[in-house]
Amino acid sequence: MQAIILAAGMGKRLKELTQNNTKCMVKVNGITLIDRMLHQIEKQNVSRIIIVVGYEGQKLIEYISTLGIKTPIDYINNPIYDKTNNIYSLALAKDLLCKEDTLLFESDLIFEDSVLDALISDPRDTLALVDKYESWMDGTCVKLAEDDSIEAFVPGKKFKYAEIKDYYKTVNIYKFSKHFSETHYVPFLDAYQSALGENEYYEQVLRVIAMLDTPVIKAKRLSGQKWYEIDDLQDLDIAESIFTPDEDERVKMLQGRFGGYWRYPKLLDFCYLVNPYFPPAKMKDELRASFDTLLTEYPSGMRVNSLLAAKNFAVHQENILVGNGAAELIKSLMSFLSGKIGFIRPTFDEYPNRYSRENSVDFIPDNADYSYTADDLITYFEDKDIQNIIVVNPDNPSGNYIPKVDMLKLIAWAKKKDISLVIDESFVDFADEPDNTLIVHEILTVNPHLYIMKSISKSYGVPGLRLGVLASGNTEIISAMKKDVAIWNINSFGEFYMQIEEKYKKDYAESLVQIRSERDRFEKQLETIRGVRVIHSQANFVMVELEDNISSKELLKTLLIKHELLIKELTTKTNGRNYLRLAIRNSNDNDRLIKAMKEELGKVI
Repeated sequence: MQAIILAAGMGKRLKELTQNNTKCMVKVNGITLIDRMLHQIEKQNVSRIIIVVGYEGQKLIEYISTLGIKTPIDYINNPIYDKTNNIYSLALAKDLLCKEDTLLFESDLIFEDSVLDALISDPRDTLALVDKYESWMDGTCVKLAEDDSIEAFVPGKKFKYAEIKDYYKTVNIYKFSKHFSETHYVPFLDAYQSALGENEYYEQVLRVIAMLDTPVIKAKRLSGQKWYEIDDLQDLDIAESIFTPDEDERVKMLQGRFGGYWRYPKLLDFCYLVNPYFPPAKMKDELRASFDTLLTEYPSGMRVNSLLAAKNFAVHQENILVGNGAAELIKSLMSFLSGKIGFIRPTFDEYPNRYSRENSVDFIPDNADYSYTADDLITYFEDKDIQNIIVVNPDNPSGNYIPKVDMLKLIAWAKKKDISLVIDESFVDFADEPDNTLIVHEILTVNPHLYIMKSISKSYGVPGLRLGVLASGNTEIISAMKKDVAIWNINSFGEFYMQIEEKYKKDYAESLVQIRSERDRFEKQLETIRGVRVIHSQANFVMVELEDNISSKELLKTLLIKHELLIKELTTKTNGRNYLRLAIRNSNDNDRLIKAMKEELGKVI
């Protein structure tokens, strides 16, 4: 068996990285794609490797000569690489295709050894390697029958998003038998190229062959093996996080993304906090039905969006401000505060990170649960020289909750002390106490020192829309903040969501019942794991303490690398103490985490 690698292309989408190098010379974690691929192919004991070169071909040939590959390598030059597509490059090697069984590769791939092992160990002689379609994939897809026959090749221009559940993506690695090349591929290649020219793709030939009555090429489905196709800088960034051999570095790279984990379809994110039971399917359908309009039309300005928020929260327009997520509003609000600020630590770091440490006064609860009451805060801050206090309720990461009656007591105390009080109630809807919001017109109007922040992303499960609100009786500050943020600070999708949100209040209430029930079940399951102490929460997450002989950082790494579960460890927030914060997802996801934690901690204890 021989191998053919198509490496003539220019890789323009990789910009400066391919300005003077061919695409396969791009490095992933310090190793070029071609270096990695050639050594993987050599392990399979192929008779020879044929590489079709073009752009910067001589440079590539000289580079490969330094890699110590012992397998014979033959080169074929595509002199018109800039005017042709890969059908022409493969046609240049068509005579060699008929000499031996062949492994065919495109050169912009990175993959685990197990990917190639799966293809070669399969006894079938002619196969297209495929993987279940995921959102990051681009290019030719196929539809398969139960016996792995390829019912249709689907090129990009024929792709239908309504049918993605039926699609498999071609990995662009193939196994062709000599007989298949002689009787099918090469004759059809000649005919196709003669009829349609040289600026086509070689997969189009396979598409025609798949239409024959007798299938001669079948699919080999991958089952979780890792691979990635690198077409642009974003692909390169993701590939580096997937294939870095340094596990600590992989953890660091994934944590440093701060979201966007939909690009890693097999990864379950237990770090970022949302509502897994909202929005309902009908609301999503309503958003989809207006997609074209929302995509192509400008959103309204600040005044109209303030009206929408005022309607949804039953306050006056001048008392509320909409933000591009709560993070935008936090940044703006913190710039309007002056003097010293009292913080409870640990807490949501976006607040203290937006203020100088020399003007910060920290209250740290003196107990292992990081629990505290309104009276604790009043007692601690009573004699402190502070002008502001930030309270997240329920707090993050502890899940500590102060009931509404006690929050009203804290509000009254702060008013008497002439202290501005910022209360973040992004998680308050998840608490067991009903009707506990402080975004109430009567409360705001008599307490101009009070500011209530709420993340719509966290409560309503729509983080992609980036919505948050700030409500206050201080209309001067609200007005000034409206001028501080951009006039179009939210997009049309966010505006439309606020427009229709009221219709789904019953669904939202039901989602809160579901998440409270799942939180109780999740906590009970966590309590069955040896080495784990659960700190009961009133939010959509649970903080747990691990026994001293368990490293939270090592557990995080093991769960990520081995089980593709991303959790939040809290050593930096708790002065090195051994805590985790676990988001509450749906029952199936939570059970997967429970099972993995039991498995890994069972090895330690």
